[in-house]
Formats: sequence, structure tokens, C-alpha cells
Amino acid sequence: MMARHSQRHNKPARRFDRSDRLNELLTRILAEEIELIDDERLTLATITGVSTDRDLTKAKVYVTGMSDDDSLLEAFVGNRQRFQHAIGNQSRLRRVPQLNFIIDETGRSAERIEKILRDLEIPSNE
Repeated sequence: MMARHSQRHNKPARRFDRSDRLNELLTRILAEEIELIDDERLTLATITGVSTDRDLTKAKVYVTGMSDDDSLLEAFVGNRQRFQHAIGNQSRLRRVPQLNFIIDETGRSAERIEKILRDLEIPSNE
């Protein structure tokens, strides 16, 4: 006869925790708000990810765009209150996390790696 508690070891697939859901929500809200802002520095700007801390009071917002890094960050920081207001209006959060904008270097790193791989001369096996 099997013990009843043996079924507890069969854990269900990992569910998204609250911070994962919040990160997705913030990404969506910020991306939508970028479309409404008339600032050429934010043309083709993209929110590549959001990472909130454990207590959900601070959020790192990873961004990329066609503007140079300084102009891009300046545009995001200059519109921080607008972004925070949009989050407050479109979410049920008691407190809107403090937004910290960071340039996402992932795309550039991938481009550098691809260039290095292209530049390598690999002899053919013929």
C-alpha cells in the first residue's frame, strides 16, 4: 500500500511566479507607451526585457534602438515619469517599481560573434 504523501514528489511544471508575470506586463506597457511618445530618439526603440527585484520595487529595463546609446538613455530617462504613470494606470500595482534603463548589449555581442565566425577561414573537407 502506497503512502498518500508520495504524490507530493510529482511536482507540476514550473509556474511563472509573480515577478515573471510582472516583467511581461511591464514590457508590454512600456512598449505600447513608446509608440505614443513623439521623440525621434525613440524611433525603432525596443524594450528587450524587464527584470524586477524580489520585492518588486525596482525594475531594470533593457532597451535597444537606432539612436546612439547616450541619446537613447536620455530619451528614456526624460520620459521616466510618463512610463511610470502609464504603468500605474494600466496595472493593479500598489507601488510602481522604480525604472532603471539599461542599454541591452546582447544584440551587439551577437553581431561581434557572427563577424568573428565569418572572418574565420575554415578549410573545406574536399
